[in-house]
Amino acid sequence: MFNGLSAFPLTPMMGESIDVKALAKVVHRAAEAGVDSLGVLGSTGNYAYLSREERRMVLETAIEAAGGVPVLAGVGAVRLRDVLVYAADAQAAGARALLLAPVSYQKLSEREVFGLFGTVAAETDLPIVVYDNPGTTGFTFSDELHARIAQLPGIASIKMPPPPSGGLDARVSTLKAGLPGQTSLGISGDWVAAEALLAGCHVWYSVIAGVLPLQGRTIVDHALAGRRDEALAESNRLEPLWSLFRSYGSLRVAAALAEDLGLVASPPLPLPLRRLDSEGREKVAEAIRQCDLEA
Repeated sequence: MFNGLSAFPLTPMMGESIDVKALAKVVHRAAEAGVDSLGVLGSTGNYAYLSREERRMVLETAIEAAGGVPVLAGVGAVRLRDVLVYAADAQAAGARALLLAPVSYQKLSEREVFGLFGTVAAETDLPIVVYDNPGTTGFTFSDELHARIAQLPGIASIKMPPPPSGGLDARVSTLKAGLPGQTSLGISGDWVAAEALLAGCHVWYSVIAGVLPLQGRTIVDHALAGRRDEALAESNRLEPLWSLFRSYGSLRVAAALAEDLGLVASPPLPLPLRRLDSEGREKVAEAIRQCDLEA
């Protein structure tokens, strides 16, 4: 489950409530497309905005709809106390792994982040994916910290962001060199996923596969089989969407895409988050036309 394609579905909303039927539909659709795992309650799944009860509802719905496809459960929270509660809830619901980001309000030190992962690893039986997302957490992992955390029992994978200055081949090679052999390395930037897999990443933690799982599956299959030209061509075909991801952020674009394709009935964004403005929505509609997409 820490190799291949991990689809990260949206958490559809109906007003301020979870749209359980739409969530089950989106998850089941991805599972039927043959994804290797499902990342529920990631950033795309709005985990930071949901209560404990809402998180449990999402997990229980997704695990049932996944039909046996392994589910990774996001458990990030500002308080360690709450992280442990969410981890226990995830295990009780039937999640197969945890996805943990160092969420904070006060800036965390490396010592504090190492302590977070050490405590959670000691308190759960589930494997853990380290969620490296400086854009939302404000914390930047050093390679040395990644290597230290990866030595902890139960650390299964690192979910890395795209390097800010390019040089993806070198970045993947350097990070992999410091990790134990059993720890997989995954990429979370959709627009560089094909390149990252070709460079040696094991798994794509994918936003777009939560909405377009077949397209994600195709890219991964080509890349992991070493079919470089085909993998890059399939990724380049989605460049109109990648351009919008870079401009507006993947969550709002994926939400608009899911609406326009009829997968959700209303914007899957909890307030104060709001859907794209009219200009952004038109750009998404044009990208759908350019990429020749359908639900």
